[in-house]
Amino acid sequence: MRFISTFKKYTQESKPMNSKIVVGGAAGVLIAIIAVFTLTGNSVISDVEGGFFAPSNQGQQVLPITVELFDLSILEITDKQATLKIKFMFSNPNFKSVMLQHVKYSIYHDDTRIVIGEIGSIPEGFLASPNYFIITNERPVAIGDKITLANTGNTPELWEALTNWKNSGTELNWRISGEAFSNLSSITAGQENIIEFSFSKHD
Repeated sequence: MRFISTFKKYTQESKPMNSKIVVGGAAGVLIAIIAVFTLTGNSVISDVEGGFFAPSNQGQQVLPITVELFDLSILEITDKQATLKIKFMFSNPNFKSVMLQHVKYSIYHDDTRIVIGEIGSIPEGFLASPNYFIITNERPVAIGDKITLANTGNTPELWEALTNWKNSGTELNWRISGEAFSNLSSITAGQENIIEFSFSKHD
């Protein structure tokens, strides 16, 4: 009985803990946890798979983006030049957004290269401004380019094929190959990822 009364007296005389101390202690614990995961190479949120306390990007594999040919068409043609349009569709299977830096491509007709093109650019130098595209994991993005071909007079067979394409819809015997350069849209992203692609009229 004496123990019970002593316990009651102790609880009645105790004072509630200062709320500032509680908040300060919680903040200190959170800072300590973040510091530990930073020093050990872990991140609070995964850039690729999502979730808390996942390994950093350096230890993760970034899934490659997918590239599809969305459109290849001829817009107009004259005796002096022809204008073509090409468009690719990019999809991102990663949890986080991907930064598509640039795309290099070549167009062939009868295995002869007729176009060398590039979409986007990589900045050269610290002050250069990048020209890139953000690809989210929910929404594929169509990115295209317009191409102007000059009639030099040295390729009459090509110009005849282009004219037939425009007037009768008979496509070139085309083939497209190229590379897409991408990375996670994050300061802590790993090395650049290069995806090679190839499309053909006969695919």
